[in-house]
Amino acid sequence: MTSGITPCGLQYAVRRSGRSVAYCALSIGCGTVQEAGFPSGIAHFVEHTLFRGTRRKTASVINSYLDRLGGELNAYTTKEEIVLHATVLKEDVWKAVRLLFELATEATFPDAEIETERGVVLDEIISYKDNPAEDIYDKFEGLLFQEHPLEQPILGTSASVKKITPEQLRRFVRTFFTPERMALTLVADVPEKELEKKIQTLVKGIFPNSTPLQKAEPAGKGIPCPENIFHKIIDKKNHEVNAVVGGYAPSLYEMPDRMVAAMLVNILGGPASNSLLNAELREKKGWVYGIECSYTQYADTGVAAISFGCDRPNLEACLAAIDKTLARLREAPLSEARLKSYRKQLLGQLAIGSEAGEAQCLSMGKSLLAWGKIMSPEETRACLQSITGEDLRQMACRLFAPEKLSSLVYL
Repeated sequence: MTSGITPCGLQYAVRRSGRSVAYCALSIGCGTVQEAGFPSGIAHFVEHTLFRGTRRKTASVINSYLDRLGGELNAYTTKEEIVLHATVLKEDVWKAVRLLFELATEATFPDAEIETERGVVLDEIISYKDNPAEDIYDKFEGLLFQEHPLEQPILGTSASVKKITPEQLRRFVRTFFTPERMALTLVADVPEKELEKKIQTLVKGIFPNSTPLQKAEPAGKGIPCPENIFHKIIDKKNHEVNAVVGGYAPSLYEMPDRMVAAMLVNILGGPASNSLLNAELREKKGWVYGIECSYTQYADTGVAAISFGCDRPNLEACLAAIDKTLARLREAPLSEARLKSYRKQLLGQLAIGSEAGEAQCLSMGKSLLAWGKIMSPEETRACLQSITGEDLRQMACRLFAPEKLSSLVYL
């Protein structure tokens, strides 16, 4: 892998693969937390409307530009970043890279196209609310982060999206789509030095007058996060009960704590069927179709949350089983044998996940924006190998002490 930074501050990383398919992503360090002074949801709306026309291409041309090559063009918004990414055959990777930069730097936001896309986003908000499993987590974070920029929902609200103007979209892009907030990442079967040289030339042409700048702080970093503890029940009159239990966790910048938290969450409710909560509530009791423990890392803080859905009569039993499992993790360290098994499992999951080119490309971009570097597999392995059973027990006390937990239930 080759990585670097251009004179204008844009970071890049390229990794050679043996695939005929290439992946590229342009990650921009701005998201929902940057919306102060703008209507809620504008970052997500910008992501949508970048595709509605540039100085050189209409919306229809943009939509078919990579399709006709057999490729894919996509984007997403998080609370701290906007990411444009593409998948193409390796011989077309440079066309895709140029298109990503064109969308980020030359979007025109035509009035008529914006109104069309506004309808799409409003429908997305409605459909999201019709999915209680997703809506409840969004609401949980909103309650957890009251009085912090992370409180705002990524999609915004119907009322706020209706207020967004073309000029506000242009101002948001002018303010935050700057080279020192950007990271370009590629995974392709092309010589790394060749790609690196092309990146330097392309970026110089796009930002010819930019001078070296200090790397921008990650979106939201340095904003104190209040600690809100709550236990809330909302009657949604749904057939299924949905619940989230969780609280604050280490931020992106707390090492090695964030690695300990990631391992603990994987043991507790990761994707494998032998995760503690899945084995107890689904495989043994049959009370839930699915249960997971997620760990979301932000610049200022993090969230560790257990999410599940069940029949109403099983709610109290599920919550009691979760409490019992958390208590065991807080009270005694895992045995060395179990720790070794869980460590191997996580390392295997990471290794298999790293074989997915798109996921690798997107992860590289997030790492560059956050730390200015990409942790090697060897560094990750060494960090996980150093985690002890007592480290995990102490992290369980930090994350899952009863007095630190909040809960939200949709009945």
